[in-house]
Amino acid sequence: MLNYFFKKKLRLSSSIDFKYVFSEFYQKNTQEISILGRFNILGYPRLGLSVSRKNIRYAHDRNLIKRLIRETFRILQYRLIAMDFIVITKKNILFLNNKKIINMLETLWSHYHHKS
Repeated sequence: MLNYFFKKKLRLSSSIDFKYVFSEFYQKNTQEISILGRFNILGYPRLGLSVSRKNIRYAHDRNLIKRLIRETFRILQYRLIAMDFIVITKKNILFLNNKKIINMLETLWSHYHHKS
């Protein structure tokens, strides 16, 4: 049975982890979201978030977007290949409702699924 927790080991927490991904990455994007990914040797995917105050002014909006990103990652984590991901949001994301953001994220994550 799969457990769908979002444990600490699934997070990119240090600046070294972020620099590792930013140094060389595969990128999938829309006008609202970019997902950068780089293979890791850990055997499981990890997630980092970049939701800037410059692009999204209010904290409650930033927190909502981060929750949606984490939730889609948590649900799809067992289908994803072993990569470190950084999700970067852009200003245009504020014009979308939650359902559209979730659908967009699921589409972007599908580019990183295991081939089975």
